[in-house]
Amino acid sequence: MSVKRPRQGQRGISLVELIMFIVIVGIAVLGVLQVLGNSARNSADPMLRKQALAIAEGLMEEVRLAHFSFCDGSDPAAEQPTTLSPANCTVPEGVGPEAGNTRPYDNVNDYVSAFGTPTTYTTDAAGNSFPAGYTATVTIQPDAGLGPAGGQISSDATPANMNVLRITVSVSYAGGNAIVLDGYRVRYAPRSI
Repeated sequence: MSVKRPRQGQRGISLVELIMFIVIVGIAVLGVLQVLGNSARNSADPMLRKQALAIAEGLMEEVRLAHFSFCDGSDPAAEQPTTLSPANCTVPEGVGPEAGNTRPYDNVNDYVSAFGTPTTYTTDAAGNSFPAGYTATVTIQPDAGLGPAGGQISSDATPANMNVLRITVSVSYAGGNAIVLDGYRVRYAPRSI
């Protein structure tokens, strides 16, 4: 009499199972890669946005660091303690750069030719051109709304009462995208040149 041994279960996987596994995983990976490719292709390039932000921040810093005085920087009365308004200036500070004035300008008002009108810039303060495809504009407007309710700084467009300027820097780049920064400059030291 022979003793039958119980049949052992199958070990490992068959070739058919292995091929089916590879096909299923391949299809799943292909689907994931297509989704990632579409999202990367349709999203704004972060490097372009970062470059536009760097240009906008640099231009905003340049404008905000300019003086905001009653008199032009070439006026001897600019630093006199008796200069309390534009009436005390020989050369009052006006909107737009004075003849012979170059960047960086000596006053915030010099960065635009008229309040509320954007002025286009293609270079930085050192004269280096912005990368191709980038356009920067600066708009300056007197602002009377700065400060908390009931404690706002009085300001208007007249030279004697112009105490707050709102500065808007906009940098446009590929595909009509834009970075816009807003900042304020307050006349806190009118005789500081």
